[in-house]
Amino acid sequence: MGISNMASPLTLRLDAKTRKRIERIARRRQVSVSEVIRLAIAAWAEQQEPITAPYEAIADLIGVANGGMPGRSTQMGRRFSEILKKRRNHK
Repeated sequence: MGISNMASPLTLRLDAKTRKRIERIARRRQVSVSEVIRLAIAAWAEQQEPITAPYEAIADLIGVANGGMPGRSTQMGRRFSEILKKRRNHK
């Protein structure tokens, strides 16, 4: 592990109720209290500042499905207009 990947200590003050909750979670998950806190901070940081752009989050899914109507997305507007015109003419 390089120096940039090494964990650095951090002092954190918690009220007794929060500390006990974290200890219970740690026991249930069979991990350390520090690990529970690291995971919680990482999840909160990801919410505040996502690491990936939306495209990067789904890039591995793009183009994996085949089938369906070719040109559906490019022709849908025209088809929808035709459907609406037919409905208007039938009234």
